[in-house]
Amino acid sequence: MTRIEKTTLFIGLIALTGFGGAATAQETGLKGTWQVTARVTTVAPDESGAILTAAGVDSGLDVAVNDSTVPTLGFTYFVTDHVAIEAILGTSKHTIKAVGPATDVEVHETWVLPPVVTAQYHFNTGGKVSPYVGAGINYMNWYGGKDLNGFKVRLKNSFGTAVQAGANVKLKDNLVLNIDYKKVFYGTDAKINNGALTSDVTLDPSVISIGVGYRF
Repeated sequence: MTRIEKTTLFIGLIALTGFGGAATAQETGLKGTWQVTARVTTVAPDESGAILTAAGVDSGLDVAVNDSTVPTLGFTYFVTDHVAIEAILGTSKHTIKAVGPATDVEVHETWVLPPVVTAQYHFNTGGKVSPYVGAGINYMNWYGGKDLNGFKVRLKNSFGTAVQAGANVKLKDNLVLNIDYKKVFYGTDAKINNGALTSDVTLDPSVISIGVGYRF
């Protein structure tokens, strides 16, 4: 998915949220309700990061990271009729490359476990379409790494932040179609060949999901 497509989706969800916020009649109580959502999720990094030598000289290479589509689970608890807390669980696999004018080489494959916890506000909770917005934190835990083509890569685990927009579309009394977009702001320090090369990598992935949620 291109950056334009990601941006268009995000704007569309925000517009839907604004529309839904105006329709607040006949709200139904969700306080104390759980929603478990099974989704198909695409993790699309918007990466940037120059690869430097140990002396801090630009090598002319940059970091590139591929997209990954995986199943995920979301767990949402409604603290009030409109305020909820969501945690998402899933893990994705990515290939890291060093790219440049005459270079395109895979240096590392890795899994990442990036749980995201957000506080949400849900609009029009009694209607057919209930948009929401949210914000929170995440933690990137890199594991299961495999070095490629003679390179040795180490990635630092750390925290990031996230914003969110989405909508629940009621299918039945306790079943919803869920569309969700998260933008995660996150960077990591990468060391290559024991620090002979380094990169301060900005990843900032878009996390785009669609799925079905069950409420109880």
